[in-house]
This record gives sequence, structure tokens and C-alpha cells, in this order.
Amino acid sequence: MKNGKAALAVIVAGLWITLSEFVRNELLFKSYWTEHYASLGLTWPSDPVNGMLWLVWSLVFAGALFWISRKFSFFQTFMLGWLVGFVLMWLVIGNMQVLPMGILTYAIPLSLLEVLIAVLILTKMAPAQKAK
Repeated sequence: MKNGKAALAVIVAGLWITLSEFVRNELLFKSYWTEHYASLGLTWPSDPVNGMLWLVWSLVFAGALFWISRKFSFFQTFMLGWLVGFVLMWLVIGNMQVLPMGILTYAIPLSLLEVLIAVLILTKMAPAQKAK
């Protein structure tokens, strides 16, 4: 039963992350992304295969957050998860020059909220066992 709760928590958190990413990148800021990519001579990748890869990323990220939450406090999980999930991604895509820097004004608070809610889902649905 314990593993079932953990798996369900990871799936629900992963779905939340996927939804958050979709709303942010495809509904709120798609024009920002497409214009930036066009200025680089590229096409914004929004084919269904890209959506599936974001779903995989979201589930892996949720699994990583779950694992981190077993070792660290809520706040530490939240901050470490955000650092590993987003800051490192932004450094990489910024280095590749495909990150429109102006989007960070919106992406930083929205990504913090995304990780916060994901960690809340994980810790409420599958709380860590207290040491006896």
C-alpha cells in the first residue's frame, strides 16, 4: 500500500507539473517563445512528441522531488527541487542562446509556485514515515 501511495503521489504531482508547464509555455507565453525562436531562425517545438517528452520530464521531476522529500525537509525539497529542475535548465538553454531572458520575470515566480504545489502534493499524499 505504501508504494501505491507513493506512485499515485508521483503521478498526480507529475500531472500537475505537466499542466503548469503547458499553461505557461503553450497558453500564456507561446507568442513570446515563437517570436524569440523565429528571431534565431528556429521554429518553436510544439509538436505532440515534444508534449510527450515534457510529460516524461514532469514525471521524472516529480519522482526526483519525491525521492528528495524522503531525505530533506519540506523547504529543502522545495528549494533543491527548484534549483535542480529549473535553474539548471535555464543555465543550459541560456548557454545555448534559446532562452528569452525577459521571460524569467514571469517564469521564476511561476516555476516556484509549480514546485511548491508539487512538493505539497507529494508530502500530503505520501508523507514520509517518522523514524521510530
